[in-house]
Parts: sequence; structure tokens; C-alpha cells
Amino acid sequence: MSSIPAHRRYVLVTPCRNESKFLRVTLDSTLAQSVRPAKWVIVDDGSTDETPAILAEYAQKHPEVIHVVTRTDRGTRSVGPGVIEAFYDGLRHVSLADFDYVCKFDADLDMPPRYFERAMERMEADPRLGNVSGKMVEPQPDGTLLPIAMGDENAIGALKFYRVACFREIGGFVREVAWDGIDGHLCRMHGWVPMSVDDPEMRFVHLRPMGSSHGDILEGRKRWGRGKYFMGSAWYYVLASSVYRMFEPPYVRGGVNIFRGYLAALRKGDTRYDNPSYQRYVRRFELEQLVVGKGRAARWENARVRQRAEPGAVRGSL
Repeated sequence: MSSIPAHRRYVLVTPCRNESKFLRVTLDSTLAQSVRPAKWVIVDDGSTDETPAILAEYAQKHPEVIHVVTRTDRGTRSVGPGVIEAFYDGLRHVSLADFDYVCKFDADLDMPPRYFERAMERMEADPRLGNVSGKMVEPQPDGTLLPIAMGDENAIGALKFYRVACFREIGGFVREVAWDGIDGHLCRMHGWVPMSVDDPEMRFVHLRPMGSSHGDILEGRKRWGRGKYFMGSAWYYVLASSVYRMFEPPYVRGGVNIFRGYLAALRKGDTRYDNPSYQRYVRRFELEQLVVGKGRAARWENARVRQRAEPGAVRGSL
């Protein structure tokens, strides 16, 4: 294999727990990338299945790339803050100064062969692009692949590919369930553009149905609603999102459970992300999405970001 260009050194950090069903597909498709990761830290978060044995096998075969970190079994899978705690446990074994890009990367993905090369090509062509992913599809019982409805305004949580400078400036990930929404808003506030793109060479397969890693999909939708509350979304925006999600599997009940999760957090007076500038920014951006549509609002907001000063300074007036 040819050496990795100095400007294309990327590190993957993968929290995983009990992923033996999908793990070999993820390992094989990632190691077959046209530009391999310079380092891949995989955090075994207390697995009780064959995951540790599979990781040991691949680490022995690819010691120049794969580094396995083992955590003790906490007794259950923990999404949101648990996943990010595991991510940071892996990141402790990395010096970000040695890399150009860092990626939070799930262990249940099937990757197209040029995925990371295309992501870096996009970063190189756009110096304001701080955080990018492709679009996600999921396998269906009939063997087809169903595109998952995701907006363009942020990278998808399963695969967050960051420019190291951007990741540092936003302070990394918030250790709560809504981390993968908050990070995109913080990118724009710091002068960076986050984005998911519909590039044929960046369409990846999510092998596990979204929201089903801890409990069933309906429970995942309630968790989604609680996350929307934490990240500061307005009730009317969450209601509109819930109605939109009623028209995709699991039909009706999935959308209802999003709003139920939000209302449950509201009634209990759960904590919210405490950043007044961020709260003002989110409410303005959400209102614009409701008025002109999510895609157009994202394009307009990205244009405003590009017109501002260079990345690095938080815009407190947003």
C-alpha cells in the first residue's frame, strides 16, 4: 500500500458494544478504502458477544492501523452520553496534532471504497467545510436499500468526519444524547460549514435500523424527542418534525413518539444545553426552516457563514 499523503492523515474512533453481527463488514469495507485511515482506535465498550475476539483477530492482522481499547462491562448499551464517553476514552490514545481529520465512526456500517477519499477531496476543495458525511441507506426485509431522510445541514451521527481544526474550535462533542445535532450548530457559530452530501460514492449502508441499538425503534424515537428538548429546540419545531416523521417507518407511531419524548422531558423540567448564544441561534434557524423549508434554510445559512470572518470566533449575537 502506498504511503498516506501528509495532508490526508485521518483517524477513526469507533465506540462499539456487541457488534459481532456487523463488525466484520465494517472492518473489511473500511480497511479496503482507497485511502486507508492512518490510525483506527476501536473502543470495545464492555462487549459480551464475539466482538472482542473479532477485534483481536483484526488488530493482529493490521497492527499498523488498528488499536483496540477495552472498557469494562457497564451492564447495558448506553446511547448518547455513553457512546461519547467511549469515544473520548478512545481519543485519549490519539494526538490530534498528528492528523488532519478525525472521525467518530460507528461499527455497523458498510462503506463504499472511495468514501473517505471523496470526503477529503471535498474538504480540500472547500476550506470552510468543517464536518461532512454522505447519505445513509438501510437494508429492508425484501433486500432493497431504503434511503433514510436526513437534512443537508449536518453530518450524520453514525459517521462524523471532521477537520481537526473545526473539531477543536467547537470544543468537540457535548456528552449528551443530542450531541450529533448540537455539533452542527456550533460549527456554524464558529464559522464552519457542516454538511451531508448526496454523493454516489459516499452513500453508506447502515446495517442496523436507526434508533434500535438500545431498545426498539419506537423507544429510539422517544429518545430522539428528549434529545431535541436538551438541544433547545422549540416545541412547535419538534411538533412539525414529528408530523413529518409520521410518513416514514415506523409509520405514525414513530413521529408520535418523538413528540412524546419531548413533552416528557418538558414536563419533568429536564436540563437543557446551557449556552444563551447557542439557544438564540437554534431558535432563529429552526424558525427559518419552518418558513422556507429545511434545505433552503440550510443553504442560506451556509451562505451567511461563508460571508462572515474566518473560522475561529464565536458570533455571540447570533
